[in-house]
Amino acid sequence: MAASATAQTSVDPDAELLARVARGDAAAVRALVGRKLPRIHSLAYRLLGDAAEAEDVAQETMLRAWRQAGGWRPGSARFDTWLHRVALNLCYDRLRRRREIVTETPPEQVDPAPSPERSLETLDVGVRVARALDQLPARQREAIILCHYQDLGNIEAAAAMEVSVEALESLLGRGRRALRTALASQDEG
Repeated sequence: MAASATAQTSVDPDAELLARVARGDAAAVRALVGRKLPRIHSLAYRLLGDAAEAEDVAQETMLRAWRQAGGWRPGSARFDTWLHRVALNLCYDRLRRRREIVTETPPEQVDPAPSPERSLETLDVGVRVARALDQLPARQREAIILCHYQDLGNIEAAAAMEVSVEALESLLGRGRRALRTALASQDEG
């Protein structure tokens, strides 16, 4: 039995932490939130472009993780993959609701960069990339965000998107080409 528990932990690095969360260990809850919340918030922010909505999605995702901790059974997907899938679904729910409300201007974004020159340069690049990402089809954008901004490997990203690795690689290839084209057209315009 001990070897089985060790094998499960090596397959899913969060298995032991989840077991502690399920037992009501407050330190484990803090550790889980500390470990996962920043990445989930970053994912939500990149998909939604709104800090308040990203916070809501991240909090709801962590709440669901806490509720599911007792029933989590390591198997076909790692906990981290499941957590990203939950966050993606919550983001897409919000994006679907947005379609019903037309807004003409995006919300203002605060740039916390220390240097004014650097912040202008970073802002310009970030705005250009965000505009180009917004032009991509949703699945291509999702693949690029998971692999390049969330640092998920192809296998994890494919599992989070519920597609094969080959389909993910195809989405990434098409997304990268479309991103290059969109950035080049910004340079021309």
